[in-house]
Amino acid sequence: MIYLTRRERFSAAHRMFRQDWSDEKNREVFGKCSNPNWHGHNYILWVTIKGKPSDNQGFVMNIDILKKIIQEKVILKIDHKNINLEVEFMKGKIATTENLATAIWNELKDPVEKEGAQLYCVKIEETENNTIEYYG
Repeated sequence: MIYLTRRERFSAAHRMFRQDWSDEKNREVFGKCSNPNWHGHNYILWVTIKGKPSDNQGFVMNIDILKKIIQEKVILKIDHKNINLEVEFMKGKIATTENLATAIWNELKDPVEKEGAQLYCVKIEETENNTIEYYG
């Protein structure tokens, strides 16, 4: 089994909060990440796929195809956007990095599988100290 990882970057704003809670309760639970005026991150996204190299080409998936899938399904939809307000695949979700990783997984799974590989991991670095990994 071969594992192939593609790294991408995006910048986005968000606020972690629940609408049914007061600002005080949100601040108590989510801290400064619940700033009503939003805050942003320069995220790093790693997408790892797995599979067996094809006999014809010798790769699990053409890296250019993987790049295009990630760009179209994720980066173009989220880069320089407000995750809470402008990112369709995050509608109705609390904008935590955990939920973001799961939502990105859901965006990528089918297109990756159509290319003959399996999605293995979505890893997001929100800050230099905070990284989330989701394995489906």
